[in-house]
Amino acid sequence: MDNFKNNNKHRRYRAHVSIFGTTQLHLKSPYMVAFWSVAFPGFGHLLISKYIRGMLLFIWEIYINQTTNLNLAMVYSFMGDIEAAKEVLNFKMMHLYIPVYLFAILDSYRTAVDTNKIYLLAKRENAPFNSFTIGALEYNYLDKKSPLSTLFWSMTIPSLGQLYINRIVLAAFHLIMTVIFIYHSHLLEGLHYLILGDIAKSTSVLNPQWLLYFPSFYFFTIYDSYTNTVENNKLYEDEQRNYLKQHYQPSNFMIMKGMKVK
Repeated sequence: MDNFKNNNKHRRYRAHVSIFGTTQLHLKSPYMVAFWSVAFPGFGHLLISKYIRGMLLFIWEIYINQTTNLNLAMVYSFMGDIEAAKEVLNFKMMHLYIPVYLFAILDSYRTAVDTNKIYLLAKRENAPFNSFTIGALEYNYLDKKSPLSTLFWSMTIPSLGQLYINRIVLAAFHLIMTVIFIYHSHLLEGLHYLILGDIAKSTSVLNPQWLLYFPSFYFFTIYDSYTNTVENNKLYEDEQRNYLKQHYQPSNFMIMKGMKVK
């Protein structure tokens, strides 16, 4: 059951609480959204809760990157071996990469700008939203959580921060991708040999093509979970404020400008 239904009687809605997570509109920097799209196509859309589009772009980036060996070519170019970079790069699919990459950046920026406008209108109209939902598989409700706890769990294993704040779909997606990246990059094996002091063995077992995905993915999960915790806390405070005004403040109460309370 749900304590509110989006029945389209209102022009806009600020948020929606479901068993799979809390989706809400809030102000975001379009430049920050575009930055994450530059780091990895799809990240910008995930930041603005465009999950389907973001996941599709994310999967496309992995597919086209694996097909073209782009990450491996980048590693060779960083090492100054341009000839090796040219040799491993697959030019057959390379021209498909650039249009989608630019689309991800521009579309996420444009959507962030539009979403900010919609949020400001919804905020001005005091647009409604639900605060509690319960179903056969899960329940979810607005509450306050510690951003530092979210930060800690996200730093341990990507996806735990999203799971901590009940973003089930995104947590499952991040966990699956974490396992894929770690398995194919042999990251844990490399760390194991590094701890043992065998740097040569640690370097040799790593797969640079898959390893290069991990840094941007890791830091994005931290940033995304932390910022959403902060915004969820703000949404909780707004819901509590509206509830108290509607149910506990007398209808004839007047707030006088300049009035001082002693």
